[in-house]
Formats: sequence, structure tokens, C-alpha cells
Amino acid sequence: MADFYKEDLSYIHDAGYSDYALNASTGILTTLSQNNIQNGLIVDLGCGSGISTLEFIKARYQVLGVDISEAMIASARIRVPSADFRVASLFQIEIPTCKVVTAIGECLNYLFDPDNNEQLLVQLFKRIYQALEPGGVFIFDIAEPGQIDKNDEQHFTEGNNWLVLVEKEENAEKSILTRRIITLRKVDEHYRRDDEVHRLQLYRSTDIAHKLRRIGFKVQTMRSYGRYQLPKAHAAFIAFKPSASD
Repeated sequence: MADFYKEDLSYIHDAGYSDYALNASTGILTTLSQNNIQNGLIVDLGCGSGISTLEFIKARYQVLGVDISEAMIASARIRVPSADFRVASLFQIEIPTCKVVTAIGECLNYLFDPDNNEQLLVQLFKRIYQALEPGGVFIFDIAEPGQIDKNDEQHFTEGNNWLVLVEKEENAEKSILTRRIITLRKVDEHYRRDDEVHRLQLYRSTDIAHKLRRIGFKVQTMRSYGRYQLPKAHAAFIAFKPSASD
């Protein structure tokens, strides 16, 4: 577990890439309000450093945050001391009875689990369906094939006392995206370097929607969370578990 989103990358992700989680959670809260889900437990899978968790807590929901990164969870516990957090694989954790499950930021694509595959993803969908109360909702997003433009194979981002370089490669035949990430973070008087390699299994939104419907969900596919437009080749889903009156 410690090989992904270690201390420096977790810090940089929190400091420089928080807009996605913040904007997505705002859109999710609007969706919940529109569907009269005003309270209850949200299970925030892939919660990261707790940015989305904090927004849910501020809206008076209870939250269980789950992430595979110990460094991310350490930050989340500082940011949101009133929430419950666990370091675990989202494919292995037992999901309690809840009203809402979220998975923001393509976390279902990540091949952090050595045995992660489509079968395991479907099993997760089934466990979420069973855990949701009738009328509950599963809201998440995925990365699709077509992630890389010709001018987007390599880029760097610079912040206050840190820099991150990302090199991307997409295997079209296997629908796998590889990100090679180099971080430089100033610690005391020197810059510390770290390296991570992230692999993502890319899924087509039509295939994901089909799998959800076969389990019993009512599914809506989106290209935004409310007013927040998703990046290129990403899709979001609102998957409802029917209530007794449906």
C-alpha cells in the first residue's frame, strides 16, 4: 500500500490538485439535494486527503473515508477530525449500510491492487448495491480510452517549494494508461526527489453503465459534476438503487 501516493506526492496532490475533488463534491451535494437525500452516511471511496469528505461533513452528512494511501489518510484525519477514516483497498473493505457511496477522481481505474480486474470491479458494484439503502445512490467517475493527445505525453507543474513531472503512455490494445511521476519537494534547504508509477485500466462509459444496470441500478451518465466539466475522456455516473415505490 505504501508504494502509491507516498508522503511527497500526497502533499503535492493536496496542495496543487484539490480543485477536482472540491468541484466534484459541490456537484454531488447538489445532486443529493435534488434527490432529497439530506442526511445519513456517505462512504467516500478513494477519499484522498479529505477534501471531498470535508465538504460532505460541512453539509451535515456522516462520512466514512477510505483510501489505500497511508499518507493521504494521515492528511485527511488532520483536515476532518470528525470523520471516520480507514487505510484500505476500496476493493476489499467491507462497506457498511449507507445512503450514498462516492468514488471521485478515477479511483476505480487505478491498478493499485495486483488482482484488480473487471470481475473485481463488478463485485465491488454488487457490494455497493447491497450496502445502499433503497433509494440510495452511487456517484463516481472513470477515465476512458483516449487520454493522451500528441502534445500531452509529458508535462510538469510547479508550486510553492515543489515540482511534479508526469510522463504518460497509453496502451490502446490493452486500454491501460501508465503515468510515470517524478516529484521534487523542498525539505529544509534541499529538494527531495521521489518516483512513482501509476497504472490505470481504462473503461468505456457504455460498458460501465451496462454492468451497473445488470446489477439493478438505474443509471445516468454525465460529463460533468453539476457545472464542473470533467476532463477529456472522463465520464461520471449517478447510479440509483430503486426504492420500494419504484
